[in-house]
Amino acid sequence: MSVPAAFRLPVLGLMAFTGLVLLASSCVNDMAEVNALTRSDDSPADSATGIEVIYSDSGQVQALLTSPVMVRFEDEEPRTVFPQGIFVVFYDRRMNVRSDLRANHAVSYDHTSVVEARGNVEVNNYTRQEKINTEHMVWDQRNHRISSDVFVKITTPDKVLFGDEGFEADERMERWTIRKPRGTFELEEGIE
Repeated sequence: MSVPAAFRLPVLGLMAFTGLVLLASSCVNDMAEVNALTRSDDSPADSATGIEVIYSDSGQVQALLTSPVMVRFEDEEPRTVFPQGIFVVFYDRRMNVRSDLRANHAVSYDHTSVVEARGNVEVNNYTRQEKINTEHMVWDQRNHRISSDVFVKITTPDKVLFGDEGFEADERMERWTIRKPRGTFELEEGIE
């Protein structure tokens, strides 16, 4: 049976309208489901600009971290990212600056209390007049250690040392060890 041409357009229109009504009536907006679909696992929970964070222990300021941008993620690995770099100043008990750390990019992991710095990383120890330069450094806040597993340059008042496999030091850079050292330096008598 064929439908006369005069009825085809209204019949097609009625079928399309009925289909749309059926589709619209079958949709239910469950906000939890909508949020789950629209939230990406890599979406930041918070962000801020021009930040300053004070680290203290028992009311005593230990360090001051500044950064132009901070982005906070609260997924399976909660972390704070500083995509435009950080500058951290470490203080002694009298609030004198002992050392500082700067890097082009950094990530602070909540569960491990580890800060990972990358890109033009520099640490200065003002008490001993020493400077460390590397491309990657890890600051373990729980154990008060800093380390690197890549090339490092350490400058002291009287020498420049290189470590092909990085270094390890206390966070105030008072004592450090270079891995695979090279450079020109003098040994004191009695040291082997």
